Amino acid sequence: MQRRFINFNIPNDFQQMNTLTTARIRSIDLLRGLIMIIMALDHTREYFHSDAFLFDPLDLQKTSVLLFFTRWITHFCAPIFVLLAGVSARISGQRKTKKELAVFLVKRGFWLIFLEITVVNFSWFFNIHFSFILLAVIWALGCCMIFLAALIFLPKKILLPLGILLIVAHNLLDKIHFQGNNLTGFIWSFFHDQNLFTVGHFKILVAYPLLPYIGVMTLGYCLGEVYTAGVDPYKRKQILLSIGSFCLLLFFILRSGNYYGDPAGWSKQPTFTFSFLSFIKVTKYPPSLDYLLITEGFALIFLALTETISNSLTKFISVYGRVPMFYYILHIYLIHFFALVAITFTGRPWTQMTGFDNWIDYISGMKGYGFSLGTVYLVWISIVLLLYPLCKKYDRYKASHRNKWWLSYL
Repeated sequence: MQRRFINFNIPNDFQQMNTLTTARIRSIDLLRGLIMIIMALDHTREYFHSDAFLFDPLDLQKTSVLLFFTRWITHFCAPIFVLLAGVSARISGQRKTKKELAVFLVKRGFWLIFLEITVVNFSWFFNIHFSFILLAVIWALGCCMIFLAALIFLPKKILLPLGILLIVAHNLLDKIHFQGNNLTGFIWSFFHDQNLFTVGHFKILVAYPLLPYIGVMTLGYCLGEVYTAGVDPYKRKQILLSIGSFCLLLFFILRSGNYYGDPAGWSKQPTFTFSFLSFIKVTKYPPSLDYLLITEGFALIFLALTETISNSLTKFISVYGRVPMFYYILHIYLIHFFALVAITFTGRPWTQMTGFDNWIDYISGMKGYGFSLGTVYLVWISIVLLLYPLCKKYDRYKASHRNKWWLSYL
């Protein structure tokens, strides 16, 4: 059996167990790499598209089909990041005691939170005062890992139902809100309600409430059983296909009648196309049950169908998946830097792309700036291609320096 490692780093995955076959690792790397590439599309749109400063691209009254899908396709990124992080934690746990794994998760979790508040936050806003703190996907991953460090000590017969309960039942809390800039409101936002808070001269946006994502990472940890040593590949494929198909079927049933699973139901629109867009327009903050069913459903089916596929395209995509944290940080800085250049060429001062105090100032101050969606796609593809040689070189460096412990943090 051929063996290899994948580094246990972020934004979504960590060291893969050396008892896994190359094919199994390939499918995880491929999915991770694909969503990393897709993620950069929406981030490019946010800095370059003219309509990004005017309206929500998912607003059916104002959007176009292409603009809608440019934003909607990136819905798959965060939940897959979190799911694969749980899977990889279980795989890594094969060669660790539970105590060692828990310590491992806690350390990585706090490291991610630190990176989100510092390195990642600066990449978004170029604000040396750090007056606006965005708690987004990296923060959520870190927090979920810390919770998972405690949950792994629960018996399996409790852990799986708990993960399902957190995902299925959290929408029962949708109508509960705590107003005000206070500790109670922050704690509730921390778990379930996206909100903006002011602490001194700092503004803190809790963009990714944790409750459902803790459930996703927990289920990912349970799902990791199918990637442990001794599991038959055919059986694993059937399990992944069955669970993925069930998720999509349940999504269709729940969504069709607006029965349960999303605070924003769909409605019939003037055209069939826009009715379909309304149907798949699910709530991301916090991720609704419908949102998780459709995104994770497709992810599981993708993992099942790509386990043995290997060609030049999959190898290209997988490079990004093997160095996710390296890619994640670089791509935001590169996009933001290119935006500085772009705004200068449009006759505006480059300082308009720096020092943001909050999201509202950012949007209102940028009206009149921006480019067509075609330009956005061109910039996106250019950035992804520019990062490829750097990611490939770093991937090779990591592979040849496995003894350097600090690489697992990068």
